[in-house]
Amino acid sequence: MSDKRVYLYDSTLRDGAQTQGVDFNTSDKGVIAEELDKLGIDYIEGGWPGANGTDDAFFANPPKLNFAKLTAFGMTRRAGRSADNDPGLTAVLSTPAKTICIFGKTWDFQADVALGVDLDENVKMIADTIEHSCTKADEVMFDAEHFFDGYKANPEYALSCCMAAFEAGARWVVLCDTNGGTLPDEIERIVTEVAKHIPGSNLGIHCHDDTGNAVANSLAAVRAGARQVQGTLNGLGERCGNANLISIIPSLSLKMGFETGVTKDRMAQLTRVSRLLDEHLNRAPDRSAPYVGESAFAHKGGVHASAVEKDPATYEHIEPEIIGNHRHIVVSDQSGRANLLARFRDIGIDIDPNDGKVAKLVETVKEREYDGYAYDGAEASFELLARRALGAVPDYFHCTSFRVLDERRWNAKGDLITISEATVKLNVGDEDYMSVAEGNGPVNALDDALRKVLTSIYPQLEDLKLVDYKVRILTPGAGTGAVTRVMIESADKDGAHWSTVGVSANIIDASYNALRDSIIYKLHRDGVADSHS
Repeated sequence: MSDKRVYLYDSTLRDGAQTQGVDFNTSDKGVIAEELDKLGIDYIEGGWPGANGTDDAFFANPPKLNFAKLTAFGMTRRAGRSADNDPGLTAVLSTPAKTICIFGKTWDFQADVALGVDLDENVKMIADTIEHSCTKADEVMFDAEHFFDGYKANPEYALSCCMAAFEAGARWVVLCDTNGGTLPDEIERIVTEVAKHIPGSNLGIHCHDDTGNAVANSLAAVRAGARQVQGTLNGLGERCGNANLISIIPSLSLKMGFETGVTKDRMAQLTRVSRLLDEHLNRAPDRSAPYVGESAFAHKGGVHASAVEKDPATYEHIEPEIIGNHRHIVVSDQSGRANLLARFRDIGIDIDPNDGKVAKLVETVKEREYDGYAYDGAEASFELLARRALGAVPDYFHCTSFRVLDERRWNAKGDLITISEATVKLNVGDEDYMSVAEGNGPVNALDDALRKVLTSIYPQLEDLKLVDYKVRILTPGAGTGAVTRVMIESADKDGAHWSTVGVSANIIDASYNALRDSIIYKLHRDGVADSHS
């Protein structure tokens, strides 16, 4: 085994499921596991058999994996029971998974207080469980829970727990920073000491992010000799989360020269997989996420953007395409000609740099941003603005008027409800249309009313969905009469995401402007011709 090979262990499906607001169903788990497998993750922790119905259903019909090893998670036998007569352990060892991860206490305080067992008995529980599990599974690893706190309190005891697991046959002994309170220099020093007793080729690291150091701690452990890293996609996990594998993987390979199962070709899928997870969680991706965020390679200032165009390495630590991301030249009131020309190239507009329309568009952007528009977060609206300036966007439809009514009343069941109703009048080509719809709020009603007309004419809009809606007050001193900016993020079945913006003193008008841009951008992006003009 090469000393440069680091094995990746993903616990998104169990540790990640402990994130507040995250609730994977069996289907979610299957899809995510298959994506992790295609990415090149070595171990995929499917869950804790016997702990809940979802995990039981997942292991009863696990996905077919071609590269990764499906892993079942569980705990050491209970005190007073033998390993072969512990129902919880039996459930873990009875699944189709042939790789098992067992956690146990390695902090004397936890053994004494949390488990209420004699310290020697705790060591025996670890050894018995690992030894028994090795007779039932192809590969067994030991998760040394609270190891770093335990080592700092009583290094001899914490190490004896790990040695018991290793000598009983554990393939991996994984050192856990369970409460996330250890810092990188401590991690590196302690892992270096442990590696004198257990070979680095059998050591793993499992960090939580409570001090914001989980990624740094994981990399420090690898420097000290550990050759397995545990983490989750996008750093999911309880409290502040786990070590983020999306950041760890390229850092190991591109910065430190280590090998993982994520090859160069597979690494180009990192951005897509990161965003796929957010899609399943129905949440907007973190724009500022390292490596894969939409802003990770975004450049805003005019001089800055010009420098990037001449020498990307000036402000970019890697080529964004390596991890499936792309350079993003932001258009804002700080923009100059270089920003616009770079953005034109990104969206496929070929224009002479000396064309007077470029200078005019720079001024238009600055004027509109002064009025409250923000194109650095709404690139779809900017693209439409630019293409309209060049006369290149079809007039798919024209809204001649809309009206939105809200009614707050008590229903027949005695519940207080609020119903929104929108009426729209549209012109498409030579035809006039009117539509009425109710919705969950005025924007939803307006959206539904528009789609009643437009989807029948443009079926491409069937898969358009709004995934985020944000309102910002631009003139807070004006109270309820303030000017508002609405940002809408949209997506389609192909996984494409785009953002649009609208500004008005009327929040419904601002919402309509952003909604209209979203619909038009989708049609233009799909190459729909304006056959109704």
